[in-house]
Amino acid sequence: MEKTLLKRFAGIVATGALFLTMSAEARNLQVSIEIPRLNVAEYHKPYVAVWLEDESRSATQIAVWYDVGMRNNEGEKWLKDLRQWWRRGGRALDVPVDGITSATYGPGEHTLEVSIAGSDLAKLAPGKYRLRVEAAREVGGRELVEIPLTWPLEESELPLSAAGNEELGRVRIALASASDN
Repeated sequence: MEKTLLKRFAGIVATGALFLTMSAEARNLQVSIEIPRLNVAEYHKPYVAVWLEDESRSATQIAVWYDVGMRNNEGEKWLKDLRQWWRRGGRALDVPVDGITSATYGPGEHTLEVSIAGSDLAKLAPGKYRLRVEAAREVGGRELVEIPLTWPLEESELPLSAAGNEELGRVRIALASASDN
């Protein structure tokens, strides 16, 4: 009887460990980006790039918002105005990139959710990183917001946030359950 109970207990522990592993993998990186409403005569929606950068400045691309609807892909030629992003891998991308590029957004809070297990984020080595969000706007300014973090993210250390001064508002990092979608 003791062996049977021990086997059942071992099975329950193994199932619990598997559940914890699966739920840890079934997480999404959630990045909220606020684009402030500016009181200017000529307003254009900003181009925005989001990427994770390690200590050697190697970039893992997360998102690029630009004017994808321009005729003859003309919106692509302005991507180099996102200067830091352009230097950290943007110029090497053949845009549009499925799952990374999309149309730009106007004022408000916009949330990205990226599956950690189903993206390049799963390949990241543990260590120190910076989430970088850069915005550039025609007839406007340019701004870069950075949030230092340790990968993999720990729920107890989240959310992390930082704020821009003009072109970007609050940027916030959190984890979301993949089942929350």
